[in-house]
Amino acid sequence: MSFSRKLRLTGKQSVDLSSIDPDGTPGAKSKEEAIAVLAENTPRLSELQNRLYASKSHALLIVLQAMDAGGKDGTIRNVFSGLNPQGCTVTSFKVPSAEEALHDYLWRIHKAMPPRGMIGLFNRSHYEDVLAVRVHNLVPKAVWSQRYAQINDFEDYLTANGVVILKFFLHISKAEQLRRLEAREHDPEKIWKSSAADLTERNYWDKYMTAYDELLARCSQRVAPWHVIPANKNWYRNLAVSNIILETLEGLNLQYPVRVDTPER
Repeated sequence: MSFSRKLRLTGKQSVDLSSIDPDGTPGAKSKEEAIAVLAENTPRLSELQNRLYASKSHALLIVLQAMDAGGKDGTIRNVFSGLNPQGCTVTSFKVPSAEEALHDYLWRIHKAMPPRGMIGLFNRSHYEDVLAVRVHNLVPKAVWSQRYAQINDFEDYLTANGVVILKFFLHISKAEQLRRLEAREHDPEKIWKSSAADLTERNYWDKYMTAYDELLARCSQRVAPWHVIPANKNWYRNLAVSNIILETLEGLNLQYPVRVDTPER
C-alpha cells in the first residue's frame, strides 16, 4: 500500500491526534532502508519536476503545518534538496504585515500561489487563520468558524484551475517538542531559532491539538487531502513526505511537450 493511502485522511471521519502515534513508522522497515529510498527518490523527483516545468499543465502546492519545532524547515531542506531552485518557490507565513492585514485573510495566500509548471512550498499557511487566531482569541468564533468552508471553496477553486494541493501535518509529541526546543539552546547552528515565545506557546498545546483535530477533519477533501505524518523520527518524516509527493507527480502522467517548428515563410 502506498504512503499516501496509509497517511491520508479521508475527510469522512473525526480526527483525534492523540490516537495517532508520532513515533510510528507505517510502511517503513528500517531507518537504513528509508535513507536509501530517500536517496533514490531525489533524482526521480528532479526528473518529474523538470517534466512539470516543461509541460506547464499543473502547479503543485505543498502545505506544511506543524507545532513549533515540528520539522517544517528540515523537511524542506531534506526532501527538496535535489530540485532545481528555478522551479520552486518557498513562502513562510508569519504574523500578517500591515498591508496584508488590510486585505481579506486569503489575499496573501492567493498572491503566493505557484504558477503552472512550478512547485510552491508553504511553511505554515492559510490554516493559521483557524489555528492561532482561534487559540489566542484574535477574532471571534463567529468569524473563524466560517473559514473552514471558505478554505474548502478556495482549494476547490485552485484545484479546478490546475493547482494540485498536498497538505502535510507533521505530528510530533509534546515531549519531543520540548526535547528539540531544549536542544536548540545548545546548538550554535540552531540557537538563532530559539525564542522565549516558543516555551510560552507550549502552554496552549491542548488548545492547538483541539484546533488541529477540527481543521484536519473539516478541511480534508478528496481534491485536497491532509496527510498526518508521524514526525518524531526525522528519517521517517522525510521518507513519507518524499514518497507521497513522488506518488502524486507520477499520477499526473506528466509529458514533455512536442516542439512545433514555426513554418518557414
